[in-house]
Amino acid sequence: MTELVAIITARGGSKRLPGKNIKTLAGKPLIAWSIDAALNSSGVNRVVVSTDDEKIAFVSRMWEAEVPFMRPQELATDSAKSIDVVIHAIKKLNLKKSDDILLLQPTSPLRTSEDINDAISIMRFRHADAVVSVTAIPKMAHDYITQKIDENGILSEAIHSLGEYVNPDFPARYMWNGAIYLNRVESLLKDKTFRPKERTFALEMPKERSIDIDTELDFALAECIIRNRLHK
Repeated sequence: MTELVAIITARGGSKRLPGKNIKTLAGKPLIAWSIDAALNSSGVNRVVVSTDDEKIAFVSRMWEAEVPFMRPQELATDSAKSIDVVIHAIKKLNLKKSDDILLLQPTSPLRTSEDINDAISIMRFRHADAVVSVTAIPKMAHDYITQKIDENGILSEAIHSLGEYVNPDFPARYMWNGAIYLNRVESLLKDKTFRPKERTFALEMPKERSIDIDTELDFALAECIIRNRLHK
């Protein structure tokens, strides 16, 4: 039977914002927002945290995530790649090639269980190898950092010259927001990328749910949005 396992990657070291993964955001640790979103998704079978830090592991277990192994130090450096961290988790969990894996970064706390469910629906309906969350960017943004979505919903690069500005008449452009990477294990192990060139579909998310926490200002903005959401 196919399983969908959510992997939340949270290393202990953060030079710009020390301890950010367990720093309190709107009343609970930052990582707890991703754990709750995964646990409340109807399509996720397991929620696993990959970390090298005992404090993060303790907090994650308090919020009902599994921490069945500790991440080795060589996969917890500034230069460690997310793909290697996820492949390590796949092997430690003995996942089958037919399983699906969902990478959730704790720095995207505004992503909801509904966003996750939407990504799963796209995966199932489109028979996708990957679903990546994106957000639209302003028309005048530099085009070389953008992506486009074709008529079938597949995500691909928008190739233009460096520094070229998007013509107002051009179709909308997108960039991945880091909130959701949903992959088939078989494809991930074979291609070693979260965005294989073929069969990668897009899940568009609004800008207000696409905040990536990296600074104190990001924290303040996210807290404001969350509290406003709860007030409504």
